Amino acid sequence: MKTWTLKLALAISFGVLLLSTNAKAQDNDGCSNATLKGDYAFTVNGTIWVGPNMIPVQRAGVAMTHFDGSGNLSQVDYVISGPNAPAPPGASPSDPLTGFHNNEVGTYTVFPDCTGTFTIQDPDFVGTPIPGPKITVMFVLSDHGRSIHTVVTSLIGPGPNGPQNVPALIQSEGHKLGRVEHE
Repeated sequence: MKTWTLKLALAISFGVLLLSTNAKAQDNDGCSNATLKGDYAFTVNGTIWVGPNMIPVQRAGVAMTHFDGSGNLSQVDYVISGPNAPAPPGASPSDPLTGFHNNEVGTYTVFPDCTGTFTIQDPDFVGTPIPGPKITVMFVLSDHGRSIHTVVTSLIGPGPNGPQNVPALIQSEGHKLGRVEHE
């Protein structure tokens, strides 16, 4: 009887050890700014509310964002608005070859739990003193930093009396370019 009890206790101990090892292997390895490094292709979709009557305007677009691994980013994007959108105050700088808006820069922070935030400052509208939009985003990284899932938490755009908060409900999905390395 004692042999059977000892074997059962050893089996349970080994099982607990094995389970704790498996659980640890599935834990998040932790993230940092270095986890988010390279070029990421994004799709962007959502709604902004504009003008004194808060007209909802659908937005859709694509973006290419470069994260440097140290907390800085640069981006180009091509975003279109629904047909009910009011005319913008001026054109954003754009690449003459691709038509993508360019010169967008910002900073980001990745937290150890693989969540984070970034802010993008668009350049001033061409030929005007009107500052470009400033966008703040919260995100979650997945697939060891190869995928990023975002939601806009703040959009500051041009207003009649200077920059103003623009209500927005915008999300995007991004995926790292390049070959997948086998682990």
